[in-house]
Amino acid sequence: MSLSRRQVAGAVVAAVPLTFGTAQAGERRGRTLFIAGDSTAAQKYADAAPETGWGMAFPFFLHKGLAVANHAVNGRSSKSFVDEGRLDAVLGAMRPGDLLMIQFAHNDEKATDPARWTEPWTTYKDYLRLYIEGARSRGARPVLATAVERRRFDAQGNARPSHGDYPAAMRSLAEEEGVALLDLQALSLELWQSLGAEETKKYFNWTATEQDNTHFNPPGAIEVARLVARESLRTRVLRPQDVRRLDEVIPESWITWPDAGA
Repeated sequence: MSLSRRQVAGAVVAAVPLTFGTAQAGERRGRTLFIAGDSTAAQKYADAAPETGWGMAFPFFLHKGLAVANHAVNGRSSKSFVDEGRLDAVLGAMRPGDLLMIQFAHNDEKATDPARWTEPWTTYKDYLRLYIEGARSRGARPVLATAVERRRFDAQGNARPSHGDYPAAMRSLAEEEGVALLDLQALSLELWQSLGAEETKKYFNWTATEQDNTHFNPPGAIEVARLVARESLRTRVLRPQDVRRLDEVIPESWITWPDAGA
């Protein structure tokens, strides 16, 4: 996933995650769901609007007793997130009963970039195991999420997968390790197929100056977050009392982009 100038700028401030639904400093109320991932999930700032990570919309589908700590950062792979010390920061903030949702692949695919590239069946799985083992060692629950699909259609109007063997490798690892799996790749591909090539443009960051088939705008982020919440409930990652608004319209106006220096 290539980084634009504004994405690079956003990544600097994204090192400090925004947390939603938490109590005041020094208190701990309920559980926290941590997100480790890339730009498709990450918090975006004012200079990137209308680009929107699905993690920004996810709290709208959760009750306030479950806080979301979004540590996803633009341009990171399962490898670079670890090598930069970001996983250590996440694990250091975890407590027993928390959840760690792990979504990587977009940047693991960058075979020409040794800082980010992983091979699906070997190093990708090896790095993901670090997240799984780290969460478990702190009494938290790891949750694997296959990478949400890009907007890619063939000449016949069929939505096409873009992540190669990475989703299959993550599915295999989930089975090996007994970890809950949210198959966002399959679910999002099905959603894009149902919408079609033209309608999906309304869900991605298509503007007067960009034709971005990877990152979402507010409607797209909201619908992907809805997929995450529904699948989390179906797979019992979340309890019925954790989720809300699964069938409700979420106003785009609820999405906000804070200033980078705020």
